[in-house]
Amino acid sequence: MKQYDCIVIGSGQAGTPLAKKLAEAGKKTLLVEKRFIGGTCVNDGCTPTKTMVASARVAYLAGKCNDMGVTIKGYKVDMRQVKKHKDDIVLKSRNGGQAAVENTKNLDLLFGDATFTDTKTISVKLRTGKSKIFAANLIFINTGAKTIIPGDIEGLGDINYLTSTTILDLEKLPEHLLIIGGNYIGLEFGQMFRRFGSKVTILEKSPRLLSREDEDISAEMTEILQGEGINIYTNAKTTKVKQKSGGKIVAIVTVGDKEQKIKCTHVLVAIGRAPQTDTLGLDKTGVKMDSKGNVVVNDKLESSKKGIYALGDVKGGPAFTHISYNDYTIVYRNLIEKQNLSVKNRPVPYCMFTDPELGRIGISETEAKKQGLNYKVAKLPMKHVARAIETGDTRGFMKAVVDAGSKKILGAAVIGTEGGEIMSVLQMAMEGGITYDRIRYCVFAHPTYSESLNNLFMALED
Repeated sequence: MKQYDCIVIGSGQAGTPLAKKLAEAGKKTLLVEKRFIGGTCVNDGCTPTKTMVASARVAYLAGKCNDMGVTIKGYKVDMRQVKKHKDDIVLKSRNGGQAAVENTKNLDLLFGDATFTDTKTISVKLRTGKSKIFAANLIFINTGAKTIIPGDIEGLGDINYLTSTTILDLEKLPEHLLIIGGNYIGLEFGQMFRRFGSKVTILEKSPRLLSREDEDISAEMTEILQGEGINIYTNAKTTKVKQKSGGKIVAIVTVGDKEQKIKCTHVLVAIGRAPQTDTLGLDKTGVKMDSKGNVVVNDKLESSKKGIYALGDVKGGPAFTHISYNDYTIVYRNLIEKQNLSVKNRPVPYCMFTDPELGRIGISETEAKKQGLNYKVAKLPMKHVARAIETGDTRGFMKAVVDAGSKKILGAAVIGTEGGEIMSVLQMAMEGGITYDRIRYCVFAHPTYSESLNNLFMALED
């Protein structure tokens, strides 16, 4: 058995930088990764999907260019080239991350599956099949999450269904892509493949898409996607799938109280993700998990066992790359710099990278209403935003929830081109305590999207 000061399990957006910083601080550190350096973000999530979203946007703009006075005499989407373009970017990021780890003094990198054998001891099954034992006083779990595969859809295991990982490797365009799940992942892939040329059908079990968002957000996004020719069914439950001899798939779907048959060529399962804790052997450590398998942590990200921490998606809560990275900064600064930082009340901004994208920060109107707050809502359609008009895409709107008394911004949602960037301006205002009446008369550069924050707050009466 080899002893380390620190062991980091998983090289996601918390694990990799944490391992490097611990090693640089003089801690003898082991980083264990079962697959690829970079975790979900680099290999299966942000980097590859947003690269493909960009390719899909180019296809969309090519189809709209005549409206802007630029004539293209036909175009086609080459999925092999789309995939290669994506793969090249992923490999560059992955290889760069691995090189940085390997060149860090005091840091050892090991590829294999880690399983706890005791509270502070792990066994790593190497790719060669052999196992080695390691121990450390500090252990950090950053194993991320994986796609949830529903067990109540008859025949699902008999077809070659797609996940958000395997769909990235398609080199041939699906004729008809059926997506089970109408939330962030499903909507991004749905619009992407519709723009590439697939027929797309989205099935959502809830009464509306994006059920966690305000109803007007949901309605606007639904209208945008349907406007691009995507078929959307809500209150839809898939009960059975069957592959025909010719390769076509038939899905039996209950929509409301009516049963329908939907024929397709590919099925993407996108109902959510679950923490990767089932093979960690946490039962041997006494580390507490919740009913979903998430590692339970305190406000400083330490588990129920002193010296064992969980960071990123594996601990539940907001499953975003930036939250995982922030987890690392909190843990590192507390342990090495002896600060007293907490995840409590930290901002949780996020974006859904449909086109136009959705940027969100703070509380929604629905949440403000539930909390009984004295609030006001400012809303500005993008069709009244000069920059949106000039660039030819007026879909969406800006929306802010403000405190009627203090005039502080409580939350914001922006559906529109550069929606995430506009949202970030409002987040900075929230961080700095800048009130909406100051933004109303702030001098922004013209013509920018953020300039219309002036107009967003003009409608509010003081």
